[in-house]
Amino acid sequence: MATTSKATSMADLMASHTSTFVTLHKGDVIQAKVSKITPTEILLEVGAKTEAVVLEKDRKIMKHLFSLLKAGDMVEAMVLNPESDMGYPVMSLRHFAADKTWILLEELLKSQEKVEVTVTEATKGGFLVESTTGVAGFLPNSHIASHTDTGELLGKQIKAAVVDLNRQQNKVIFSEKGIVTDGQFMAQSAKLKIDQKITGTISGITSFGVFVALPIDGGTLDGLVHISEVSWERTTDLAGKFAMGQEVDVVVIGFDKDSKRIDLSIKRLNGDPFKAIAEAYPLEKKVIGTISAITEQGVELALPQAGGTPVDGMIRKDKISPTTKYEVGQEVTATVVQIDSKKRKVLLTPVLKEKPLMYR
Repeated sequence: MATTSKATSMADLMASHTSTFVTLHKGDVIQAKVSKITPTEILLEVGAKTEAVVLEKDRKIMKHLFSLLKAGDMVEAMVLNPESDMGYPVMSLRHFAADKTWILLEELLKSQEKVEVTVTEATKGGFLVESTTGVAGFLPNSHIASHTDTGELLGKQIKAAVVDLNRQQNKVIFSEKGIVTDGQFMAQSAKLKIDQKITGTISGITSFGVFVALPIDGGTLDGLVHISEVSWERTTDLAGKFAMGQEVDVVVIGFDKDSKRIDLSIKRLNGDPFKAIAEAYPLEKKVIGTISAITEQGVELALPQAGGTPVDGMIRKDKISPTTKYEVGQEVTATVVQIDSKKRKVLLTPVLKEKPLMYR
């Protein structure tokens, strides 16, 4: 009887002695527990025969994980190799780190808490920056504090807040200034009026315009002089025309509530010289101009100045006889048919001695 009981107990023991180890496959995503962290490695309990080792080729990710994790934390890990040559599984926490990073960024966006970032690279529109936790982002010129000398920013550490996020586009925008709320913008912009002249400080120079910090009640409000509002003449090289920290007189021309910026103009501080041109070149007036260029659109001419301002004229292609040939430097007699204020040109038609066949 005792023998039977002993045999039964042994059978039960053998039956219950089944392996509880999980079988890992490459690409599996599993829940794991951080079992140990050393200065050089992170070990995970994954239910296998041995502990798994975390391996990331990107040192920034590993550095971030060391600062993020502690023993006992639960993580979501991906299997890179179920069993390495050394006999242990190799795991990745790249996606786990990314999820944690975006959660942190969303919290920073909401709180507007400033974090320390290092300026790592200069670009045309601003700077690339990286936080101490490995979060990389972009600091636009328009979001640099007006007191900052951008020429000395590279490699420096500054305090900045997250002001815009888009995970799908992997976009993180930082700002030294932080977010201006709708209420703050409305309150500050209410102190300005259309056509008001004010002196500000250039806080950013881009290919599309110049950002200006406007002094309002001891603080500043962002303004933008679009490139089309810099000068009545065509402007291309803003960096050569302006300097960071330079004081500049501007006039208020609008309020951009979406961007929380004041629309500004420099050219409107002075009258539009094209008005004098329009007065000097009434319709049907006959003028003599010198051809300055021949393009696909037609013939461009330099006309006599009006009030000291150079005047550009144009004869459109459809106004030129197929049998007429022009050369640069040639003088042409023409009649004013239109004043194009937008393109700032006097449109002309050539004076013909006799109307050619099929002339339009």
